[in-house]
Amino acid sequence: MIQTTTDRKWLPLYEALASDVRLHILELLADEEMNVKDLAQRLALSSAIVTMHVKKLEAGGLITTKLVRKQGGTHKICSLALSRIDIQLPQSTEQQRLFTEVSIPVGHYTRYEVHPTCGLATGDHVIGQFDDPRFFLEPERMHARILWFAKGFVEYQVPNYMLQGQTLEEIEVTMEIGSEAPGIAINWPSDIHFYVNDTLLGYWTSPGDSGQGRGKLTPSWWSDATNQYGWLKVLRVTETGTFLDGQQLSATTIRDIPMSRNEWTLRLEVPEQAEHVGGLTLYGEGFGNYNQDIRFRTYRR
Repeated sequence: MIQTTTDRKWLPLYEALASDVRLHILELLADEEMNVKDLAQRLALSSAIVTMHVKKLEAGGLITTKLVRKQGGTHKICSLALSRIDIQLPQSTEQQRLFTEVSIPVGHYTRYEVHPTCGLATGDHVIGQFDDPRFFLEPERMHARILWFAKGFVEYQVPNYMLQGQTLEEIEVTMEIGSEAPGIAINWPSDIHFYVNDTLLGYWTSPGDSGQGRGKLTPSWWSDATNQYGWLKVLRVTETGTFLDGQQLSATTIRDIPMSRNEWTLRLEVPEQAEHVGGLTLYGEGFGNYNQDIRFRTYRR
């Protein structure tokens, strides 16, 4: 997901969407990766015209392309770069909300308790060995772009930039998460619990560990048989309750969370006593389907 505004820097994206042909290309790529020749055949257009449209979509950040050697030739393979766009339209000065956002790499946890199957990896190699919790203490974990465990928790400390006299209105956490199965399992439910400052906000049952095909951002060296992508979840704690993707998760409000003067503590946990103990995978920048780390945002007035 990317979040856009009416800032003129987003014009290439909006221009890329302003074409029936290019929208058709996005619909085709939603089903499978395709090269320019295949797209041209499906669209009944010349390869030259399709190449022009592909360049527009690439410039707008909507698709990615890579050159692949196949059947004695070089093919330009196209795939979707994202699955969702949020557009923030202009607001009057009175409507604008003040917020602070911190992007937290998945390896920057400050406490943890994990059980195999488990592991971590940077953008180009596995950290230590699979299924050995000791490597969750390895200093290189700070560079991790993906981590996973069968049960337990990871906890992150986030600076609290609220000033004296300001009132907290909402906490918003965005992350790409899924279950953790040995290998990949589409049907592998897991009850992932969310806490802020040791207050349980509720839990979400992840349906499984990846699914069909590779993650859009998954590095080429990563095995096909290991975690590929998750679900982008947006958790909001407001004055009326806690919501996940707009659906109420619990009655816990922003007033139920004790506030520390210096930091927030975010914990993601799969407890041993949960009904579905199916593990947790966290995808950071450069892994999965969404090119982002954990985003922790606080709104204030």
